[in-house]
Amino acid sequence: DAAEQLFLGRGYARTTIASIAKAAHVSVETVYKAFSGKAGLVRAIWDRGLAGSGPIPAWQRSDEMSSVEPDPRKVIWNWGVLSAEVAPRAVPILLLVRTAAATDPEMAALLEETNQARLARMAHNARQLLSRGELREGVTIEQARDVMFAYSSPELYEILVLRQRWSLE
Repeated sequence: DAAEQLFLGRGYARTTIASIAKAAHVSVETVYKAFSGKAGLVRAIWDRGLAGSGPIPAWQRSDEMSSVEPDPRKVIWNWGVLSAEVAPRAVPILLLVRTAAATDPEMAALLEETNQARLARMAHNARQLLSRGELREGVTIEQARDVMFAYSSPELYEILVLRQRWSLE
């Protein structure tokens, strides 16, 4: 929590391992041993945010819900509910990564990794809809994946929720 607050408050470049260690009441060595540096720490914060607030990771709850819910509208609605749960914690970190990626190769690699992971997740969701016969005729897996990828983007959250003050409800 200390590292996340510092990163979000100061930015990636201005947050040092020493300041993180001091705020967390641990040694600099402890931070390096646990996370291998700032990029590893940001990755861990992102992973924690992506898991959501429940005892079971959000992606796992998504899969479980999708496998038992017969109504495709409810499946898609529930994906939105899980996104709304995860986004307030994960999106600010992704925006931090995006900004830092312009000058930091490790953050650029993490940004690419997070985008590819989200794209793969949306492909998984699109395949689920296809296997259930729920994609509209003429809509390909790639098109469904890309639409879900766009709707789940941190940029859309940034525009609608952070800038325009839309509610998550």
